Amino acid sequence: MLSDRRAFLEKMSQVGALTLLPLSTTLANDQALPAVDEKNHFVVGPYLQNLGTNDVTVMWITHKNCFSWVEYGAGTYTSKREFGYNNGLIEANNRINKITISNLNPGTDHKYRIVSTEILGYKGSKVEFGETITSPMYGFKTPGGNDEEFKMVVFNDIHDRPQIIPQLLYRHGYSGNKRDYDFVVFNGDCFDWVTEEAQMVDHLIKPSVDIFASEFPFILTQGNHECRGSFSRHIPKYFAYPNDKYYYSFRRGPVHFLVLDSGEDKTDDSVEYGGLSAFDRYREEQKKWLEKEIETEAFKKAPFRVLLIHISPWHSGDWHGTMHCREVFGPLLNRARIDLQLSGHTHRYATHDPDATHNFPIMIGGGPLEGKRTLIKLHATAKELNLKMIRDDGELVGKYTIPKKGK
Repeated sequence: MLSDRRAFLEKMSQVGALTLLPLSTTLANDQALPAVDEKNHFVVGPYLQNLGTNDVTVMWITHKNCFSWVEYGAGTYTSKREFGYNNGLIEANNRINKITISNLNPGTDHKYRIVSTEILGYKGSKVEFGETITSPMYGFKTPGGNDEEFKMVVFNDIHDRPQIIPQLLYRHGYSGNKRDYDFVVFNGDCFDWVTEEAQMVDHLIKPSVDIFASEFPFILTQGNHECRGSFSRHIPKYFAYPNDKYYYSFRRGPVHFLVLDSGEDKTDDSVEYGGLSAFDRYREEQKKWLEKEIETEAFKKAPFRVLLIHISPWHSGDWHGTMHCREVFGPLLNRARIDLQLSGHTHRYATHDPDATHNFPIMIGGGPLEGKRTLIKLHATAKELNLKMIRDDGELVGKYTIPKKGK
């Protein structure tokens, strides 16, 4: 009985045998301590990550440990099934699901749903299964290989205010079936201090799923506040990053995106981290990657090149992290013929035209207080890149129209 279990835990806590955990506590090793009389359910999801021309990653979280899979197919049929596996073992007895579907056709509509069967336990080598739960049907479209148009919206610096997501999207008409974007970027600092799974679910993932994320993907770039808190090292389990890195590149439509992780704005020996940070070394690592990336044919031949980085190396004050980003990334970015940089961090929306220190325009979003938060809208065609930054009251506070550069 639940009352007996609670009484036992309280008694053991009183005698110092263990620390009493709330019955809904999620442990760091992806195991849960759910109340014994609660039925299994989807905590959140599904939500899409890394949607490409040929593949997509579907993620969701279950209340109890399960074996899970995705049923999918082109058009209206879901005759195919995919699951995760590692070293020959199918992923099971877990709550956080990250399943990649490959070999999809470009520019094609697909239907899918998620399925999870509770694992009750093991008797020797035999697995005991429980109830199976199934989601409604959802859909997504893979981008075409040569799409000439692309749209996205960008949030930044939400800082544990999940109401900002529906407020900004709804105020700009992005609600219901009218979602005029291909994916969404959360450009850092969605949280203050990351302390538990529920915070990530309730303050970012669920609000996104409620509006768009089951059919349109999103990415989360790491801001300096994502580096903070007892749960910060577990964030990568809840999202899908190429090569499991916070820095990477990808192509959507005519735009080649660079994503860099600016890291913490404080020095590595700051007392907040107890000596457990190495952001200077990390930025040097990214510099080596960036040197190679900007020399690739894919990067150089793209009609447009856009940088996503939370802390701008310029116009973000003289904190250590800002200046180190400027030192290690600045010369390479100026050499790379970047068309535009999108950032946050300062909480002051602004646009900065090219100058003697950076040869490309920079747009910095505001936030998180009312009257300062912004939504950035990007619309790319084969001929030009259009950017609008709109304040939460609907006022246009920044704009760029960037024509395609001649070769």
